[in-house]
Amino acid sequence: MVDRPADVGTPRRWARDTLPLYAAAVTVTVLVLAPLAAPGYALLYDMVFVPRQPLTWDLVAPAQSLPRAVPMDALVSLVTQFVPGWLVQRSVLVGAVLLAAVGAGRLVPTDRRAVRLFAAVAYAWTPYLAERLLIGQWGLLLAYAALPWLVRAALDLRAGRPGALARVVLAAAPAAITPTGGLIALGVVVLLVPQRRIPGRPLTRPVLLSAKRAREMKYAVAGLTLLNAPWVVAALVTGAGGSSDPAGVAAFAARAENWAGPLVALAGTGGIWNAQATPGSRGAPLVPLATLVLLVLAGVGVGLLRRRLPAGTTLRLGVLAGAGYLLAALGVLPGGDAVLRWAVVHLPGAGLLRDGQKFLAPYALLLVVCAALGAERLVNRIDREVAGVVLAGLLLLPVAVLPDLAFGGAGRVRPVSYPAEWRTVAGIIEEEPGEVLSLPLNAYRAYPWNSGRVVLDPAPRYLPGTVLTDDTLRVGDVAVAGENPRVREMRRAMAEDRPVWTTGVRWVLVQHQVSGDLPAGTLDGLALIHQGPFLSLYRNPTIVPGPEASGPARLAVVVALGVALLVVMTAIFSALHRRATAW
Repeated sequence: MVDRPADVGTPRRWARDTLPLYAAAVTVTVLVLAPLAAPGYALLYDMVFVPRQPLTWDLVAPAQSLPRAVPMDALVSLVTQFVPGWLVQRSVLVGAVLLAAVGAGRLVPTDRRAVRLFAAVAYAWTPYLAERLLIGQWGLLLAYAALPWLVRAALDLRAGRPGALARVVLAAAPAAITPTGGLIALGVVVLLVPQRRIPGRPLTRPVLLSAKRAREMKYAVAGLTLLNAPWVVAALVTGAGGSSDPAGVAAFAARAENWAGPLVALAGTGGIWNAQATPGSRGAPLVPLATLVLLVLAGVGVGLLRRRLPAGTTLRLGVLAGAGYLLAALGVLPGGDAVLRWAVVHLPGAGLLRDGQKFLAPYALLLVVCAALGAERLVNRIDREVAGVVLAGLLLLPVAVLPDLAFGGAGRVRPVSYPAEWRTVAGIIEEEPGEVLSLPLNAYRAYPWNSGRVVLDPAPRYLPGTVLTDDTLRVGDVAVAGENPRVREMRRAMAEDRPVWTTGVRWVLVQHQVSGDLPAGTLDGLALIHQGPFLSLYRNPTIVPGPEASGPARLAVVVALGVALLVVMTAIFSALHRRATAW
């Protein structure tokens, strides 16, 4: 079993054993996210935060697109009704890095403080975290941070410790705000929680599971299933269908970051498909050697992990990590790309597997834990004076190999302010709600006021009502088609040189100083309501504004979201009920 927290006991012991871990985690967090001390919003690729995200049906339960941000968008919309968006962004990013470091350090079964510190720094300073930060997938970072806490809680539940069921649910909740994180969390519980009798061992009383423990294990799986229900229900009721463009398999496949190829990049927890979201240091020729050092340390530490965990636990963690690595590498393995192309066309929801590098989180965690134990075995065999130098070097190795993660990825995660006319346009649309078309049709935009950094069109999260944006993703010369039939209708109208008012859209937002041209006649018949240096807003005078219809399908998603929140609230109440002292 993973050792119990070292902070149980006297304040002096807590300060000696646990305070250094938290201090290291805070230091790493400050180094990575230092630019967020400035006011504004860090806008980069998929990371879009706005002052107050509207609580609209299309963010809660998208009717014409796949639920990639369900229930994440709904939760952000709900929270920003009370808390400003800049504070939400900082809270989730700081929480992700801080909790990742602390969780990994506490998970390592050791009494050596330096070994815990190594695990904390190594897990919070990985290429995986860097690349997902630079591509803006903050929801996946929360899942990454929650993973060590979830593993610990799952092993506690398997051992029958009081309150473990509530901790499993609470640890899984941040992960389940995205479909990928929810699937990883479910896999952790399904693999780690079940207990089975060891073959050949007699059925003595300690081996037999009590009825209570058996029920808790079932409740854990049921709870994780309910946490995943919002995006599952949204996927079942969406009008976008469940298939995806097979061209995305090659576009999203793991990418080589240096001379060693994509499989070695994945072995070092990197290999994201987007070259622009890859730190420049990943291309250094010595990076594969650093990966080899970590793999050797991990190999040395596996035996120690096996001895310190209950029988079979290390194997289960290995299965989880191996499955994650296989999913990440499938697009570049012989025949794997063909399997994925078939799956995304014929199996509903298989599009989740295209960007397989997302599933590398369990592998990254096991790699770090085993490498930390490998470092412990290494220093135990050398002189005390030399051991300190070796541990210090290993502690700094992740930072030395990936120096450009510091200061927001060398300044790429840097806050800016939205032009004031965004607020003006949002106020105009709020008075007469209706469908909004955002032009030019480009999914991602490089705004001059955002220092030219590429970001997903913020209109759907800034403006009230349903906002139609391009869902075609361009990766180099490859165009990965989206699934929204309404957007295809708009694109067809412009290709035929028809005015967009004929499609029945209520508002048309034209964004200036971004790439993309408008076909002649696109805006014919529309009334200009606002014109500014960055935005122009047009109204379709032929459309009478009316309330946005919900429908039973969207209501089903709301019910699923409500049930998931109820599960989390029940877990919070149970955890507080068991703890008489403050957190």
